[in-house]
Formats: sequence, C-alpha cells, structure tokens
Amino acid sequence: MEEIPFLPVEFFKTHKVLCKGLEPEVVFESSGTTPGTRARHHVASAALYRDSFTRGFREFNGTPDSFCILALLPSYLDNLKDLSAILQKHNNDQYPTLLIGVSFALLDLAEQHPMKLGDHVVVMETGGMKGRRKELIRSELHNRLKEFLGVSVIHSEYGMTELLSQVYSKREGIFHSPPWMRVLIRDANDPLTLLPAGQTGGLNIIDLANLYSCSFIATGDLGKVHEDESFEVLGRYDHSDIRGCNLMVP
Repeated sequence: MEEIPFLPVEFFKTHKVLCKGLEPEVVFESSGTTPGTRARHHVASAALYRDSFTRGFREFNGTPDSFCILALLPSYLDNLKDLSAILQKHNNDQYPTLLIGVSFALLDLAEQHPMKLGDHVVVMETGGMKGRRKELIRSELHNRLKEFLGVSVIHSEYGMTELLSQVYSKREGIFHSPPWMRVLIRDANDPLTLLPAGQTGGLNIIDLANLYSCSFIATGDLGKVHEDESFEVLGRYDHSDIRGCNLMVP
C-alpha cells in the first residue's frame, strides 16, 4: 500500500478520471469559488455511490428513516425563521431530527435565531465558510454553535466531490471512516513519504467506493491520524481552493 502513488485531487479539474471504456451515469461537480476551476467526478455506477453513502451513514448515525433530516445549504438560505420554528417544535415534541448544513449557514441560523435545543436535535456541520465568512478553527465554530443553539455537542461530516464516501464525527472533530476507507498522512514537503500517527501533514485517502475512477486520492487538506485510525482535519494547504458543496450534473 505504501508503494501506491496517490493522485493529487487537482487532477479532477483538468482530466476525466475514469476507467477506459466506461461512460458516467452521473457527474458530480464542485461548486468551487472561481469559474472554470471546478472539479468533476465522473461516476460510472450511481448505484455504487448510493450504497456507499447509505451504508456509511447507517454505520455512524443510524437508519435515515429514524430522523427528520433538514439540510441547510448555500442555495436555500431565505427561510431561517421557518427552520428555527421547525427545530424548536421537533425538540419540544421530542422528535428525532438531524440538521445538516455548511458552517457559515449554521452560524447565520444560530446568530439570527438563537434557541435552546436538546438531545432530540443533532446538529451536523459539513465544514467551510465558502468565502462567505471569516474562517474559524473547528473548536471555535463548535463552541459558537453550541452556545447559540443550546446543544451539548456538534457532529461533523467530511467529504468532497472527488470521493464517493463520507466520514463522520460525533464529537470534537474526531472522524471515523467506514471499513472501505483508510486515511494516511503524507509529508508536506515530500508527498511520497508517509508519516506515523500523531504527526501533521497532508491527508491521503483510500476510498474503495471510487472503484471506476481513482481510489487513492491526495487531498488539499491538512490533518493527523491517531493510533486507532481515527483522524482530524486541521485546515487547508496554502493556495488550495476553498472547498465548495457538491452539485450533481445529469
């Protein structure tokens, strides 16, 4: 495994990364922040993608049908008042609810409509200010959200256009990957050298759900892996694009 080179994530912006002879059933495109530089992931099997994200979600969060799932995304930010009312009603009714959203949108909701939610509402951030607000370290972001939303912990999701699986954290930004994923750390100055647990460097991710594109991805994120193979995402390399949300292009 250590002898396998990892494909720099930037190649998804300039090349069609797909096994020869296959055509995509669907193409995922990053929202990006600069026109003409969006990553495109050509997905040969939409069924494999659905199986990956469904199994990953169930492993760490439970059955999706057991939640009311509310998504707060960049294109749907004009109904924060209604969303606040729904969240408070579900909390009062003790109805299990998952609120998932990008960091800046969750902060907008929390600051404009502070509330006291309890254990019946799970708040999950997907990271990134997308150029909308000042970047915060994860601990500061979580502390603000906990203060304004009245929850004891903030969950996190980590994923990207170039990966077909997601990983989750239930506390303090410590992520756990499903069995078909593995996270390694590369030396920031020597990308072919892998670092031991506890040291900070670039995140290399093996995602076997990328069966028909590339399962070995060198991301633009910095982090560290722990002895139990859990990991943290600590930031971005200088000059790396601000990570956007995924858009699906038929």
